[in-house]
Amino acid sequence: MKALVLAIASLALFAGGAQAADKLDCNSKDLNQMQLDECAGRDFTAVDRKLNALYRTLMAKYNAADGALLKTAERAWLSYRDAECNFETNGTVGGTINPMMDTMCRTKKTNARIKELTAQLKCEEGDLSCNMPVK
Repeated sequence: MKALVLAIASLALFAGGAQAADKLDCNSKDLNQMQLDECAGRDFTAVDRKLNALYRTLMAKYNAADGALLKTAERAWLSYRDAECNFETNGTVGGTINPMMDTMCRTKKTNARIKELTAQLKCEEGDLSCNMPVK
């Protein structure tokens, strides 16, 4: 019975914390580190979703061979992004700010990748600097 009461109390605390996170104003200047981490995570989630949607759009426009090239490039880019952000944020490892700094780095690099892939999507015929989608 005691375990059941503890489990219910834990769920209530978790639910309350989730509701508080939903109401978090990331534009506030009075945020603690945990809240800053949450805001950075939200930003990254948004750009990651945007990148994934753009990737799916491009894949749908490419033939199988070009799609395979994009898939290989995207996997390599993800490895690069993560390794580069690990390198760039190494100075904060062990500090409470590190998760936020790492997430912000990934967000910045993902935004740059979105620009690169958007250019591919808008490639015009005759532009040899990009791989024009053709099915």
